[in-house]
Amino acid sequence: MTVPPDELRLASDFPVATYDQWRRLALGVLRKAGVASDDTPVEAVEDLLAPRGYDDVTLAPLSTADDPTPVPGPPGAFPYTRGGRATGAAVAGWDVRQRHADPDPAVTGPAIRADLDNGATSLWLALGEGGLPVAALPAALDGVYLDLAGVVLDAGAAAVEAVPAWFALLGERAVPAAEARGNLGVDPLGWRARTGQRWDGPAGEWAQRCATGFPGLRAMTVDATGYHDAGGSDAQELGCALATGVAYLRELTDAGLTVPAALGQVEFRYAATADQFATIAKLRAGRRLWSRVAQACGAPEAGAQRQHAVTSTAMMTARDPWVNMLRTTLACFAAGVGGADAVTVQPFDHCLGLPDGFARRIARNTQALLLEEAHVGRVVDPAGGSWYVERYTEELAQAAWRWFTEIERAGGMAAALDSGLVADRLAATWQRRAENLAHRRDPLTGVSEFPHLDERLPQRPPAPAAPGGGLPRHRYAQAYEALRDRADAHATATGERPTVFLATLGPPAAHNARAGFAANLFAAGGIATVRPPVGPDDPARLAAEFTASGARVACLCSSDRGYAASAEELARALADAGATRVWLAGRPAGHSGVDDYLYTGCDAVAALETTLRDLGVA
Repeated sequence: MTVPPDELRLASDFPVATYDQWRRLALGVLRKAGVASDDTPVEAVEDLLAPRGYDDVTLAPLSTADDPTPVPGPPGAFPYTRGGRATGAAVAGWDVRQRHADPDPAVTGPAIRADLDNGATSLWLALGEGGLPVAALPAALDGVYLDLAGVVLDAGAAAVEAVPAWFALLGERAVPAAEARGNLGVDPLGWRARTGQRWDGPAGEWAQRCATGFPGLRAMTVDATGYHDAGGSDAQELGCALATGVAYLRELTDAGLTVPAALGQVEFRYAATADQFATIAKLRAGRRLWSRVAQACGAPEAGAQRQHAVTSTAMMTARDPWVNMLRTTLACFAAGVGGADAVTVQPFDHCLGLPDGFARRIARNTQALLLEEAHVGRVVDPAGGSWYVERYTEELAQAAWRWFTEIERAGGMAAALDSGLVADRLAATWQRRAENLAHRRDPLTGVSEFPHLDERLPQRPPAPAAPGGGLPRHRYAQAYEALRDRADAHATATGERPTVFLATLGPPAAHNARAGFAANLFAAGGIATVRPPVGPDDPARLAAEFTASGARVACLCSSDRGYAASAEELARALADAGATRVWLAGRPAGHSGVDDYLYTGCDAVAALETTLRDLGVA
């Protein structure tokens, strides 16, 4: 019988690989791909491979134990990077918090009860402008055990009316003060950011009442999703949230609360996106940043940040909305792994109007699956110790802290909003993001990539208009969806979808890849494509097929060799046949008669705008 050694070295027969070896091998691949030249030094590999996000945070292509990152500490201990409690957000996972904004209590009430009966553990209620009337709150919550279900209010300026109504309802239902849970949702700076309006309410008085009489209630919410929806980066969202939180600490301590009590009255709301590692790092960095504020205020033991993660509105699409189920699943997973205390999954039909029962059920079941079947909530900070995640968290926290201190130097969050500093910085980031979206460097499945022209969108009643007047609200798909809307309106008015003729040269093996690429790009703008039947590469035949198609725009599709042989002659034939524009699917090569080129990385939005204009689509 062979006795195994005390320590197994499974890789002991392999030579030790070094970081320098990896760099040399990676450089060889980059040279073969044409990304690097023979003169490129090996030290440049990281710069060539490392993407830089919207915060100019470098995401290292390879992370190792030698990366300079601070020790995050254990879960439940300062600096709380790994979570505010050693046991995680809750014994059963995180708080499943679903949002309701239908102004009709006859609809909202049954929807609330369905959520609570089928997995939701708390409610997030939009009240006042853009939501349920405050007076309808008792009817909407009829039959709800308020000592079991936490309720988070989101009333904006109507908080002056909603908060007293909420306390009155708790009294009428005889809910013990110790058993009431949730948040009053008071967020004056968030309201100013969203609407440009100021409102004054007794926030300090309400926070004092919660701190002394309702231990399960918090008064203040720092809703940072508005900065995300305005196009902001992760660090900008974190920095704005931090500056807002500090402003609320000042207000609450001025009202007489101790620093620990004031810290305990604030909850933070962040956007969770389908970029799972960015979301994980953002939530971890948010806790680290807030603990630093608590430490600076002399109460590090009270610096565990309570977090509510909401699947991003900006990432949601109105086109091919079923793909939103996949986006929100990824975002919910990332929020759970990142340690969010509460998670809201937005229904997949969010951009179409008020959700129906099926959409709400899928949103609930997304969380139920991750909690009950995937057991995501059973492991505290599973990303902790990952060299990549720890470094990402650290660099994101540093970038957010720099932005936060800039806001503070400008006079604080209120002053930074009033001066336009926040709006200008977010607008600059949105401009960069919009550029990447237009060039499809940030792809959108079902919209900019693999669109479905013949989809039938579900019909939903319109949602209440959200109050405006402050920071803009952007969605990543908006430029493409506006183009699709124009093309669809044209098809409805004329009975014909705008169409481009794909002039294919050579055998299918030569043109299929580029023809598929061009068809996919045009479909992103609601434009159909037609191809000629298989036949000889005769410019006169193809020009005749173009005329028969009724199209006014053509696109050449072939291999580089095919273009060299026939592109110029065919372009002239198509122009003579009445083509207002001739595109070529491939890199710019100076072919005479070709008006423009479609290629990976081109400005797809500009190309689609031009094509719709050429096709007479208003």
